[in-house]
Amino acid sequence: MNIQSFHIGKVILAGAGPGDPELLTLKTLRWLQQAEVVVVDRLVSPEMVSGYVRPQAIVIPVGKQCGKEGSTPQAEINELLIAHALEGRLVVRLKGGDVSIFSNVLDELEALTQNGIPYEIVPGVTAALGAAAYAGIPLTARGYSTAVRFLTGCRPVTDVSWWRDLAQTEDTLVLYMSSAPLDEIVSQFVGNGIASDRWIAVIEQATTPMQRVHSWPVQEYLASAGGSRYASPTLVIIGRVAALHSSFQWLANSRSKELYFPPINKNIAVC
Repeated sequence: MNIQSFHIGKVILAGAGPGDPELLTLKTLRWLQQAEVVVVDRLVSPEMVSGYVRPQAIVIPVGKQCGKEGSTPQAEINELLIAHALEGRLVVRLKGGDVSIFSNVLDELEALTQNGIPYEIVPGVTAALGAAAYAGIPLTARGYSTAVRFLTGCRPVTDVSWWRDLAQTEDTLVLYMSSAPLDEIVSQFVGNGIASDRWIAVIEQATTPMQRVHSWPVQEYLASAGGSRYASPTLVIIGRVAALHSSFQWLANSRSKELYFPPINKNIAVC
């Protein structure tokens, strides 16, 4: 190989937003229209890929779904980014939501820096903000909450003090990847004395044409909806602000039970 002609490409780590393709940032759109390779998460709008990525680009799906068989290992994703960049290509790594919230961006950053590959990080609308907006729930509504916590219930926590703190906080809680263990999560909140004015909003497939929002007082959830299974992805909001959905809902619930994001396999994940 002629060393003088060797050229390392670049990787753009970009957020695609929570579903609605019109929530894509202009900066990410510009990169998609230049990209030679686009490495795409499962939770990226199919319409975004078909409408915004230039036709000549190589599109590589690298879906993950809560550890389901067929999910792409992170090591394989890292290798794809490195291989294409070392061949001199402009690569867009397109992630659902925002790049830095509950993603494996750290693994990818480490892989890129270890291999001397230049990169750029472009933020996106994270699911918490998209879901809350499309459900009519202001996360820090005056008089209701002055802080927001982003959490995940995918990994079990046995620390009693942690649950007690969450149950008694004044903060709005937004739970990613938490619909599968939701009954246990609510049980912990109720058992640790969550106040009667705290509500729970469960938002399925936020910002997509299949969005559905369900809300209850937290203390009534198990009696009203215990054992429910929800479409992937589902986001959960807990706090006083979740009660505002009924007053400010501007988008009607979809009547469709279809999935906007194709599952990895036939065993549909519910977190």
